Amino acid sequence: MDRSIKLASDPGVRLSRWARPGHWWWPGIFAGLVFAFCLVAAPAFADSSSPLLAAYYDRQMAIIDGSAYVWQGSSRPKQVATDAVQVGVGRTNYYVLTGADDLLGYRDGFSQPQTMMTGVARFAAGRTGVLAVKPDGTLWWIDKLSRKAVKTANNVVEAAVGDGANYYITKSGDLFVKGKAHRGQYGDGRLATSEKFVTTASQVSQITAHTGHAILLKMNGDVLGTGGNIYGPVGKHGLGDKAIRWSKIMSGATAIATGSSHTLAIKKNGTLFAWGSEYGTEPVAVLGNVLAAAAGSSTTIALTKDGKLWQWKRGGKPWAHSLD
Repeated sequence: MDRSIKLASDPGVRLSRWARPGHWWWPGIFAGLVFAFCLVAAPAFADSSSPLLAAYYDRQMAIIDGSAYVWQGSSRPKQVATDAVQVGVGRTNYYVLTGADDLLGYRDGFSQPQTMMTGVARFAAGRTGVLAVKPDGTLWWIDKLSRKAVKTANNVVEAAVGDGANYYITKSGDLFVKGKAHRGQYGDGRLATSEKFVTTASQVSQITAHTGHAILLKMNGDVLGTGGNIYGPVGKHGLGDKAIRWSKIMSGATAIATGSSHTLAIKKNGTLFAWGSEYGTEPVAVLGNVLAAAAGSSTTIALTKDGKLWQWKRGGKPWAHSLD
C-alpha cells in the first residue's frame, strides 16, 4: 500500500522555516497554507531542491510522513528516523535534522546516530563534511573526520558543500565561495584556490554544487552555472571541459538541484527540467506537478503534488516507489 507524503493538511510538517532566505519560521497558523509553496521555493540543499530529499551518487534519502528513509540504487527505502524535517547525504554518512533542531549523523549500517550539533535551522552535507546554519545566521563547519564544529561566517541563509569548493549565501543575496577553483568553481574567472571565502556573485537565492561545478538560482529566476562541464551539467558553456564564469542556462525557475553529471530545475507550474548527461545541454521537461527533486550520479528522485516518490535513471522513465 502506498503511503503519501504529509501535505498541507498536517501542521506537523514544519517546512515553513525554509520559506525564503532570512525567514526562519512562519507563524504555525499559516504552516499548512504555505506548505506547497515552501517545497517549490525552498532554498536548495547542494544536491536537492528541498529539505525533503537528498542524494549523493547512488545514495538517496527522503522524508515521508515525517520519517526519514534511506536507500541505495533502486532498492526499497528503509526507515531510519522519525520527526525529521531535513535529510542530507555525504560520502559515507547520512544526516537527519529533527523537529527538535538536532542534527544527527548516521554511518553506513545505521547504528545509533551521533548528535552532530543542536539548535540547527538547516544544513548542507557533502563529501568532506557539513555546513550548519543556526537560527541567528551563524554558519558552522563540521569536519567529517574530526566532527569538530568551527564557526565560519555570519548572516548566512543557505550553504552548499561541493566535492572541492564550499559556498554560502548571505541575507543580502551575496554568494561566497572558498576551496578548489581549478575547474572554474568560482565563476569569476579565478582558477587559483582561496583558503578564505570570497564573493563571487550577488542577488542569489539558491546554490547547489557537486563534482567540480556549481549551479545558482538568481532572485529573478535565472539559473546560472560554472565549473567542470564534461557531461553538460553546466549547459552548453565550456562543454567538454569547463566553464570559468557564471553563464545563464535557463530562466523562470523556482528551485534547483545538481548531481555529478546532470542538473535539475523546477518551474513555478511544477514542471521539472533536466540537462547534462543523457539529456543534452538544453533543459528538457521530464516530469510534471513536481514539488521537490534531487540528483545523484545516474539517478533522479522527485516528490510530486499527489504525494508520490519517483525515481529514474538519467534519460529513463520515472517510476513510483511503494512503501509498505
